[in-house]
Amino acid sequence: MSQFEVVRDPLWNNIHLDREALAVVDTPAVQRLRYVRQLGHAFLVYPGATHTRFEHALGAYHLARRALTQLEESGARIEPRDAQRIRLAALLHDIGHYPFSHALEEAGLPAHEGLAQRHLADGALAAALAELGVSADSLLALIRGPEGGGGEAREPLAGLVAGSLDMDKLDYLSRDAWMCGVPYGVIDVDRLLASLTLAAGRDGRPTVAVHEKGLAALESLLFAKYQMYRNVYWHHAVRSATVMFKRLVRRALADGHLRADDVAVATDDGLLQELQGRDATGLACALRERRLAKRAVDAPATDLPDDTADWPAGDPDLLERVEGRLAREVGLHPGELFLDFPAKPAMLGLDLPLVRRDGSVAQLSGGEAAAHLGLPRVAAELYRSARRLRVFTLRPAAVPEVKIIDLVCAPREDVAARLGSERALL
Repeated sequence: MSQFEVVRDPLWNNIHLDREALAVVDTPAVQRLRYVRQLGHAFLVYPGATHTRFEHALGAYHLARRALTQLEESGARIEPRDAQRIRLAALLHDIGHYPFSHALEEAGLPAHEGLAQRHLADGALAAALAELGVSADSLLALIRGPEGGGGEAREPLAGLVAGSLDMDKLDYLSRDAWMCGVPYGVIDVDRLLASLTLAAGRDGRPTVAVHEKGLAALESLLFAKYQMYRNVYWHHAVRSATVMFKRLVRRALADGHLRADDVAVATDDGLLQELQGRDATGLACALRERRLAKRAVDAPATDLPDDTADWPAGDPDLLERVEGRLAREVGLHPGELFLDFPAKPAMLGLDLPLVRRDGSVAQLSGGEAAAHLGLPRVAAELYRSARRLRVFTLRPAAVPEVKIIDLVCAPREDVAARLGSERALL
């Protein structure tokens, strides 16, 4: 009898699931991911973007297997139990993911990595891990990464699960581009995997590193991420659907029609049906029928100062109050205006060792990374241009762009004070 089950995948062709992976995959917590789309509302723009967290999880597992094999072939000594935990952590890295991509985290719910513990304690999944002799806590630490994990998050191989060059990124950028039918997410995955090695990190302990021969492939990863944010993840119609959905969820939570605990275990269609059944405003129906809010303001982040406040992305309660006041000031009804300035991702968020051809080790991080990679000076501006400040409205309205920019640039405390004093925002 074969030790593997072969799954056909449109991106990686054959994915070989070993006995341990099969035991984990065949649990309700993992099967739920079949019904959680990877890109949320992006399918409203790119019809092919209906792929799910489930196939992405299989892809991350597949790449983790390949990476471990490459590291062993390059001379790294990897204990079988360590390899097992890395493979399973890659498979389960999105186990706590909400429906509709990251929209619910933007709405103020806890980050999905923090919910992984609940799913890892699921009866069938917990039993499967116990049968395999794998500690759920050790997997949780790997999934949460260095900022939220324990000792396991700092072990040499942890960067394959949560790091600058983790298998999650390699799969989702490649898979999202493939399923959307766009040429933007082209990454030289084979070259990147072939350049993986272990080297001393900042603290002197061994960690996942990249050999100098893989720099061109690493550049392809960075630019793929930028292009996917600019053209797919932050496409104006995707963001319009996202802000409408966030409004629905926050309203349902505030009214007591929805509990955060229920959202954490829901599926895309199940949650949308629940929202539509409770929504008296017609917003859920408009979202399902793709009657999206239109742009009244659309300004690149390059038009804003570098030190612009991030309260629109970091304070959903204040944002909702601001949206209500703005709607009134431009002649709209409450709930007809949405302000969107998504949190800036770490586009050049590299922090890993670079092994030069002479064997010396340099640290790739921040501007130092850009210098080593030979990225043009304009790279930072390109990444800023991917991020846009937008105002969407359900009915036509004149919204002054300059005053919106001034408002977003104001400190959180000043904005809150203006709301409290009834001073006009525009």
